[in-house]
Amino acid sequence: MIQSQSERKRIEELRHLLRQANYAYYVLDAPIMEDAVYDQLYRELQTLESEYSEFITPDSPTQRVGEKPATHFTSIRHNIPLYSLENAFSIDELQGWDQRWRRQVPKLDRVEYVSELKIDGSALALTYENGLLVRGVTRGDGVVGEDITQNVRTIRSIPLRLNFADAKSWEKVEVRGEVFLPIEVFKQINAERQKAGENLFANPRNAAAGTLRQLDPRIVAQRRLDFFAYTLHISGMDDASIANTQWEALELLAKMGFPVNPNHKLCHSISEVAEYYEHWDTERLNLPYMTDGVVVKLNSFKLQEQLGFTQKFPRWAIALKYPAEEAPTRVENISVNVGRTGALTPLAEMRPVQLAGTTVSRATLHNSDRILQLDIRIGDTVIVRKAGEIIPEVVRVLKELRPENTQPFTMPTHCPVCGQWVVRESGEAVTRCVNASCPAILKGEIEHWVSRDALDIKGMGEKLVHQLVDRGLVSSVADLYDLTVEQLCALERMGEKSAQKLTDAVAHSKKQPWFRVLYGLGIRHVGTVNAQLLTQKYPTVEQLATAKQSDIEGIYGIGAEIAQSVYQWFRITANQVLIERLQQAGLQLAAAEVKTTVSTSVQKLAGKTFVITGTLPTLSRDEAKQLIQNAGGKVTNSVSKKTNYLLVGEDAGSKLSKAEVLGITQLTEAVLLQMLAD
Repeated sequence: MIQSQSERKRIEELRHLLRQANYAYYVLDAPIMEDAVYDQLYRELQTLESEYSEFITPDSPTQRVGEKPATHFTSIRHNIPLYSLENAFSIDELQGWDQRWRRQVPKLDRVEYVSELKIDGSALALTYENGLLVRGVTRGDGVVGEDITQNVRTIRSIPLRLNFADAKSWEKVEVRGEVFLPIEVFKQINAERQKAGENLFANPRNAAAGTLRQLDPRIVAQRRLDFFAYTLHISGMDDASIANTQWEALELLAKMGFPVNPNHKLCHSISEVAEYYEHWDTERLNLPYMTDGVVVKLNSFKLQEQLGFTQKFPRWAIALKYPAEEAPTRVENISVNVGRTGALTPLAEMRPVQLAGTTVSRATLHNSDRILQLDIRIGDTVIVRKAGEIIPEVVRVLKELRPENTQPFTMPTHCPVCGQWVVRESGEAVTRCVNASCPAILKGEIEHWVSRDALDIKGMGEKLVHQLVDRGLVSSVADLYDLTVEQLCALERMGEKSAQKLTDAVAHSKKQPWFRVLYGLGIRHVGTVNAQLLTQKYPTVEQLATAKQSDIEGIYGIGAEIAQSVYQWFRITANQVLIERLQQAGLQLAAAEVKTTVSTSVQKLAGKTFVITGTLPTLSRDEAKQLIQNAGGKVTNSVSKKTNYLLVGEDAGSKLSKAEVLGITQLTEAVLLQMLAD
């Protein structure tokens, strides 16, 4: 016993020395020992841990690389959503953002901004419990990501244990950052792949993303990914007692042992931010990693909380990106599209041009203000780029090439689809058709309802939706559930077999979960992320429909604008009728109803042993246990080598750490229900 305690003390001493060496080498870039010395100490630790396996801990340097490849990645719900950032592409747009948020918080005397380089990699969410790394999750859709903890543990610049004395008393620490591949490493990997006759990675960002999703962590370790931390959340603590600004948070992250990009700057004016952006426009070419812009955040956490979020973005931050690829082309026509919210969007129809690897023939002109600003006309030669490398837009008009006798374009006074008067409300840049019966609005609503992120009705394309509306077969999304094979067969290019497949797809959409239905309703400002946040708080449509606006606004990530939109939507009689019809059709308007879709007669989990830890989103532990047992599975209270799956909820405890050491597959509630439903 005395000898084992002596060996345990030596093991802890070796771990401490190796952690210090790793931090100095991978984070500080200032080695404190020779490689040969490090290797000798590492081998000694390996030997001792193999002899005294009871002393192995998840944060040991020897546990960075898992022994077995993963068979798949488990979906994990983020404790705090990972919101994307609004993009700006010029100093003018940066100043526009600055003016917008200032209108919500007037009379501010002094404002500080933190400017950070926008690393071109993959976002990562890290969770530490009592100072130990317990989970690493990809961004995913911002609400749910993939658990890649095994791979994260191979990244040497990410600490397995927080290097901070107070961290042991912190129940949960959430760290967000960017995983990236240094340019030289990227070149080396591609050279090796070319030599082996394998496909080359397109760029370091794709290489980093592909590496993170490797099932074998040993391959991940070989590729030498790196990491920069930029966001910190500490659960159960008064943030002001730890860090009340972004600048202080970055300093604390560095003290904890995380690499923080050294090029961040505290700016005292928006013009200082602009200078930082312009400086790195050329200097970034000398960096050993890729960066595609600058992230600007308001420094004060109190101000960040006050401003909150829009549907998609935090109001207190913006990504100021460097210019994307641009190309000249000619405008052949300007058309106006009417969307599902009635918004009239002008589009430039152009001579096709290659842009960022794709052929572009149409580009958004946004609204009448943008048309006036550009002074764009049919026949003009324009410069087009892809905003955010996704949406083509016109940057500027080359007026020196303008043909004679061109006429300024003006937005229509009547809806181009239904002929009704259009309106432009005070304070809005968008012109809208307000005719609720407008076929274009109805078509847009149905196209949104059947889209992949909503009800995902396969086979219900744009042309079919237009036929259904034009022939009067559908005047509401609820009418889709009354369609018959006979009605569908009467449509163009629709045979009986295709009609049957489509009605089956419509029927199958009734199984889609409540958050998808909510998103599919098309409530203004409610995207996929917000829909999940809302249904997590309000698991039934009745609860959401009767919720107070102030209560909705209290959800983290849901601002006043979204809350007002949701509250008002449920006050409209026509929408109440729609909800009733959808309930009658059998759609899932309550999260708990997912349970009823699971068959208890099929023994899908026979021979499998489960352990449950943490608080599940909608199921109680007893309910989850009953579902598993009904499907032939076994539920035990402790994790062992015989455990097949660990069902993980929020605030998971020591069972999660033990499961990770043993390599037990982790499941979320959603994945379990999917296993039972498939």
